Amino acid sequence: MLEFFSASTRMVNSSKAMTVCLEEALGEGQVDSCDLIVFHASLGHKFQELASRARELAPKAHIAGNSCCGIVGSEGVSESMKDIAIMAVRGAPGEIAVAGVDGIYGDNSFEKCSQLATELKQQNPDINMVYLMASGIDIANDRCIAGLESVLGADVTIFGGTSSDNMKGITSFQVFDDLVTEHGAWAVGFADPTLRIVTQATHGFTPVGDPLIVTKSSGHKIIELNDRPAWSEYTSRLGLEPSVTCGESIPIGALAEKLPREVAEEYGQDHILRVVTKRDENGTIYYTTTCPEGTCLWLTKRDEDLIFSELDKMMNNIVEQGNNQPVAVFHADCLARGRFMLNRVMKEEIVANMQHPLSGKGQTPPWLGMYGFGEFARLNGKNKYHNYTTAIYALFRDQ
Repeated sequence: MLEFFSASTRMVNSSKAMTVCLEEALGEGQVDSCDLIVFHASLGHKFQELASRARELAPKAHIAGNSCCGIVGSEGVSESMKDIAIMAVRGAPGEIAVAGVDGIYGDNSFEKCSQLATELKQQNPDINMVYLMASGIDIANDRCIAGLESVLGADVTIFGGTSSDNMKGITSFQVFDDLVTEHGAWAVGFADPTLRIVTQATHGFTPVGDPLIVTKSSGHKIIELNDRPAWSEYTSRLGLEPSVTCGESIPIGALAEKLPREVAEEYGQDHILRVVTKRDENGTIYYTTTCPEGTCLWLTKRDEDLIFSELDKMMNNIVEQGNNQPVAVFHADCLARGRFMLNRVMKEEIVANMQHPLSGKGQTPPWLGMYGFGEFARLNGKNKYHNYTTAIYALFRDQ
């Protein structure tokens, strides 16, 4: 039976920060009892040092980590350059399967994630949920989902997100055991038959104006919008100079794809959002999923009232499906929903609104959240990749 323990801290020294988190989560003298350590850390940390210290303290544990733009733990939210949050997991043999790959990009996302899934299945064919974390830059996330499902099946719930930097869209890091890489992915499969997972995501943006039409594309790369170089057309519609960086466009540049009516009803939104995290000098932009020619993309505006009302609706749905307090919560949030979009008071309020409904007797369950470039959560009964959302993954025990 899986057990979960979390902690977070803000600390300059990376080795000390990992030590503090593990000891606070598991208790002094108990750190080496865990089988898995998952961590999210801001870019001010030294990722090799974090991995090495975790290995030293818990030599039998698998280590899976990534960079982010801030963390959310049971202690609250923080978005400094020195944040780290961890989830430590203990389980019986076979209940945890872990795999990692390097060199994942948009054009090989399916193959790399098929490899991940094959390794997980070899460890335990009874996996029913997969925690996936991948590079947030130059990746086709719908192909990641397809790759995992090609081996594990579509009934396996995929949750997690994509790593980020401090919204520059330059470099993000992934950690798998002793490997630190910039274009990696890792996956953790859980096979505890007493656990079930409820996942849901929500944004709070509405489309505006006439759509941009994808007139030339290749996989996840959009080459032309409205028969013009994609980046210059996109930034022109945003009222920005083409010399701006992706980081400058992200807070105001959410792109929206229209959803089928039946899917929109469940989502509470007519559109799903996408972010641009990379561009080429020739004006090609890198979408986060494959984007065929003819796709209509709307610019959007955020609606703070909608952000809060849809979050409250989502949390009510999760509570109804859960029927009891979760044993652990994983959480991925868009970095633009943090300090780049909401002021400190609103940000803390929105985090409180997501944690309070899942807390029993004032006690927040073990919680591992981050601000990243994207989020995986089910929609309309299918695994889906999202951007600009709050995505909650609550684990409930039924036996």
